[in-house]
Amino acid sequence: MSEISIRPATLDDLGIVIDFSARLAAESEGIDLDREVLAAGIGSALEDSSKAQYLLAETAGEGAAAEVAGQLMITYEWSDWRNGMFIWIQSVYVRAENRREGVFKALYNHVIELSSSPGYCGVRLYVHDGNTSARETYLRLGMVEPGYTVLETPDELKHEDES
Repeated sequence: MSEISIRPATLDDLGIVIDFSARLAAESEGIDLDREVLAAGIGSALEDSSKAQYLLAETAGEGAAAEVAGQLMITYEWSDWRNGMFIWIQSVYVRAENRREGVFKALYNHVIELSSSPGYCGVRLYVHDGNTSARETYLRLGMVEPGYTVLETPDELKHEDES
């Protein structure tokens, strides 16, 4: 079993984060993302951590060079009800060959540790309805379904003012 270490992504990791995010969309939702838009979005976050932060899980066996095995992105949401900040886990991807090796668990535990600092009130994530494997993983790690449903505006309304 390889040792797993967690580190923040940098601009040098842009290519791998783009690749993992595109694979995530294709595998979990059957969506082929525009790589140019994806690169701009990820690059913007890597340049400005107030937008989001990417964490990378690296594995290294004995004598082997570290290899990025997985990622997740975190964002923040203020809760007036709890007077604290929620950490949102997003953009989770683990390479197929590294699944069931504890990669996501290591990333998740790292976020849980971050959330134990003063000012934080919990960790949240959303999962696509059809992604039963991911849902089971999250529940196995102790997460619960709080009874909320996420709603959003359709894409055609999001960019109406840009024309």
